[in-house]
Amino acid sequence: MMSVRGLAGLRNPVVGGFTRLWKARRCCSSSPLTFETLFNLLPSRFWVAELFMFGRQMPIVPPGNRLSFGAALQLRSEQVDPFSLVADELSILTDRLRSMVVAEVPKLASAAEYFFKLGVEGKRFRPTVLLLMATALDLPIQRQTSEAAVDALSTELRTRQQCIAEITEMIHVASLLHDDVLDDADTRRGIGSLNYVMGNKLAVLAGDFLLSRACVALASLENTEVVSLLAKVVEHLITGETMQMTTTSDQRCSMEYYMEKTYCKTASWISNSCKAVALLAGQSAEVSNLAFEYGKNLGLAFQLIDDVLDFTGTSTSLGKGSLSDIRHGIVTAPILFATEEFPELRVIVNQGFEKSSNVDRALEYLSMSSGIQRTRELAAKHARLASAAIDALPENEDEVVQRSRRALIELTNSHHQNKVEQIHKHDLDHCGSSKPASRAVFSLLFLVAPDTC
Repeated sequence: MMSVRGLAGLRNPVVGGFTRLWKARRCCSSSPLTFETLFNLLPSRFWVAELFMFGRQMPIVPPGNRLSFGAALQLRSEQVDPFSLVADELSILTDRLRSMVVAEVPKLASAAEYFFKLGVEGKRFRPTVLLLMATALDLPIQRQTSEAAVDALSTELRTRQQCIAEITEMIHVASLLHDDVLDDADTRRGIGSLNYVMGNKLAVLAGDFLLSRACVALASLENTEVVSLLAKVVEHLITGETMQMTTTSDQRCSMEYYMEKTYCKTASWISNSCKAVALLAGQSAEVSNLAFEYGKNLGLAFQLIDDVLDFTGTSTSLGKGSLSDIRHGIVTAPILFATEEFPELRVIVNQGFEKSSNVDRALEYLSMSSGIQRTRELAAKHARLASAAIDALPENEDEVVQRSRRALIELTNSHHQNKVEQIHKHDLDHCGSSKPASRAVFSLLFLVAPDTC
């Protein structure tokens, strides 16, 4: 459990608000302390995204605004399911992807299609983000010609933006195939990895084949700026993997180095793809950069929570073995934060984790540190920054655009929160009632209560 002192890294208004909440909780024994009372004690500059309501995050409120308890509930009820908004379009895109990765050689065809088959294609998280971003950045087309001409322009733009989503997904799957070879992984998405089933050589060739198909699709866009952005994604993937393989002893324990590597390996393709979608729509440099910032911070939050789950999740929930990273010698954020509290852990990190005894010792230090909690907090910070980028987009009164922007914020919050719920499931089961209201109050007090649970 984290105390008020543990919140020292957050902005002062937030700490002040939590201090008032804790004092109120201690001083209100004579009368019941309702959740609404706790809510209204928050300072006006507090970002309500820090609260979890009924096991989900409350909507984000820009600094300087005050949202009433009732209004917050109403806004929360209006939030949308991001995946349902693009479900039909995503289905078409998925079918198109399957046709794009067909190869003439049977063995190569089986390998290339391995993670595009029904049931193992994943949630298509990245295409969902890009389709929502395309709608969120929609610009009204000047109706100087006929309705039919306007519809044709809109359809052409959407098809080109869908192509970005397809290219990104092919690059993503190619990177998974190559990563599994480098990591000698035997599972992926709950099934045997391609290198485990068909061998390393075919897995590498299948990844190369997917990259070549992505290049063909990219060339069809005939936009040099977009080509440059997505070529940079591949460059960053290679750079990030090389950084991971060639770290010096100082770099292995550097959080700055780790975050740079994480951007290259995880956040670059979301950020640059979001920016590519904006450029195709003819958006300004300012708006394109906001799209980039959303993707970058979403990707960083995604990876940081994944780092936590490697220590707290199960093989079933992760689709791969737990402790996979550390057993492969990959040092992630929780361990890096732990080395700041226990410098002697650096010696173990630099020795490597080939010996199981070193893994066990590192886990002991991690359990004594705040490494897991600090990683969660850093992930939450990047989730907030991603949502803030959407809030900063130019105003647009179109209902469809507004719904897509809400969905992007909800996608950021819910994706972060769904993983946090896995992390906190044990805490919630053992520290209070499982009823929604009790879960909400517990989640709020979790941030400010002393170490009693």
